[in-house]
Amino acid sequence: MKIKPRTIQSAKDFALVIPALLLLLIFTYYPILELVRISFTDWNLIRDNYNYVGLKNWKWLFNGSGTKYLTYSLKITGLYSLGEIVLTLGIGMVLAILFNRTTKSFSIMRAIVFVPRYVAMSSAAVVFLWILNTENGILNFFLVNLGLPRVDWIGQRNTALLSMLILAGWRGVGYGMMIYISAMRGISKDYYEAAELDGASAFQRFWRITLPLLSPTTIFLFVTTFIASMKVFQSVDILTKGGPYRSTEVIVYQIYKYAMEDFRMDRASVVAVAFFIILLAFTVLTMKVSNRSVHYDS
Repeated sequence: MKIKPRTIQSAKDFALVIPALLLLLIFTYYPILELVRISFTDWNLIRDNYNYVGLKNWKWLFNGSGTKYLTYSLKITGLYSLGEIVLTLGIGMVLAILFNRTTKSFSIMRAIVFVPRYVAMSSAAVVFLWILNTENGILNFFLVNLGLPRVDWIGQRNTALLSMLILAGWRGVGYGMMIYISAMRGISKDYYEAAELDGASAFQRFWRITLPLLSPTTIFLFVTTFIASMKVFQSVDILTKGGPYRSTEVIVYQIYKYAMEDFRMDRASVVAVAFFIILLAFTVLTMKVSNRSVHYDS
């Protein structure tokens, strides 16, 4: 029996995909399943053995002392995520409108704004730790020279989260700007020429043409920024350690504390699984809603 060339090619293609699938199974899906399994145990890092405890950890999370900590950390994480989304999308779009030019000077300006994206978060956080230092920080140096009092940016509840958002915005606005500029340059000029002939103002052209046709890009940036901001950890660990008074204790840092400070892998796992479900549900909901409101250039 002769094997068809198409079947041979399909087998070769599948063989090439197998290594990537194995890596995905080993390093992504297996850890997720293991995390779910651990959430039904009483495992901690002090004892060698553990027992299955059924829904005990889930009851602790949703109907016990863990509820208030989960709710509080989700609130802090949500506020941080909202701030980063506003900075990345809002300021990113404004900069895209201003810098969407083809001259060399604007190319240099775009590069300057985008460069922070290449700086590792850990390195950027260390630099900001020095900038925001109460005694020797350059920011307080300028405040003192202007006759203003020093500000403990990281040590006060009302400024700690803001300091983290400044760092996130510094790294994120350039990314949002470049994505929006790429999308703007993909919009046909025919729309603008037709609108200009009809007497539409610059604002009307932006509101009626640019903004609707940027909606797929906006949804993409919203989802990716939301997921990235909800997973923030490095800036919290370096700048605030979740303080002061848990005012910056985002949910990923809370999971870290359960696992590495309290040695409660069971509680860390159940919070992580719950967080994964929340992220997945929100992302699916966002994509479903966006399908009704996104405009495509056809």
